[in-house]
Amino acid sequence: MSMSAQALFERPIEAELVAAPPAQAPIGPSFELIEETTWEALKQSGRQWPFARPVLIKGGIKHWPAFEKWSFEHLAGICEGQGAEAPVKFTDGLVEQGLTKGRPFLPVAPYLRELGKAAQKAPSPAAGLLPKARQQALRQGQTGARFHLNWAHMQSFRPTTLYLAQWDILEKFPQLRQDLLIKSLWPGQRMTWEYVFMGPANTVTGLHNDFPHNWFCQLTGTKEFLLFPPDQSEHMCPAKKYDWGATLSDINVSRLPSQAKELASFEKAHGIYARVEAGDALFVPKRTWHSVVSLEPSISLGMFGLTPYEVATGGAWATLRDWAHHLHLHAWGNCTCHQVLGKR
Repeated sequence: MSMSAQALFERPIEAELVAAPPAQAPIGPSFELIEETTWEALKQSGRQWPFARPVLIKGGIKHWPAFEKWSFEHLAGICEGQGAEAPVKFTDGLVEQGLTKGRPFLPVAPYLRELGKAAQKAPSPAAGLLPKARQQALRQGQTGARFHLNWAHMQSFRPTTLYLAQWDILEKFPQLRQDLLIKSLWPGQRMTWEYVFMGPANTVTGLHNDFPHNWFCQLTGTKEFLLFPPDQSEHMCPAKKYDWGATLSDINVSRLPSQAKELASFEKAHGIYARVEAGDALFVPKRTWHSVVSLEPSISLGMFGLTPYEVATGGAWATLRDWAHHLHLHAWGNCTCHQVLGKR
């Protein structure tokens, strides 16, 4: 482990929660609340899957063994149970915006135990882009009126940099697959890819869209999702930065006050807001733009699915672009997978 990575790892997670310089909060896009439902209500409605718009299934994975078992301590024990724990590549900063920084390789178990300690502290009920009490009031009103978020929340902290994002945990620990009832979310013949996201409060996933459909499953903690259907793409400022299977945005939701050009476009968008709590399953349709902000230490699972036809079409195109990228023919030096040396 390098000295810089060691210093980053030894810094307490709470050290990232440093107040940022005050700035006037932007108005931002207008939002509506996501449709919330249950499996029982969906079955009775007879609606066809896949859904055209994002849908939040409240308590949708509470019947999974993983919901009961996947605590920070449990996963830390599994990591240590393999003997000498090999370091894993962490995310250092937002990979979706700006220059890609070097990513430290760190052991997972000590990190998870620190998250477990931080998770014992209850978040402030007033925290978030849309505090829960205000969301409940909006839902009870059932007026359908659009609303704006409290962007001052993003200026009250510095986004946490050390984040174990998009880790292929089932490749490392295939025995964990038995804790996931994947077929309950993905009917029919479909290839799936599962990635875990584990980190403290105030992690931010930058604005982007993915070409496959995604079931986002929240096992512990709470996250806020900002979603924008594909018809809002003209306001999303698509970036030239390359990422496999995704289209990124130049809009950095953690720095809106300093992005005059991007903010002017972003404020024209109409979005969907979702508060995803432990036990919930969120369906994110393909090409839906989204950004994610965590309110507390979390364990989340992203489950992407493609039919054989989708693999042969969209998957093949993504693979060709990736080959071109690694041959230095496409977006070389402007990507999420390679650090730009000398430009930290």
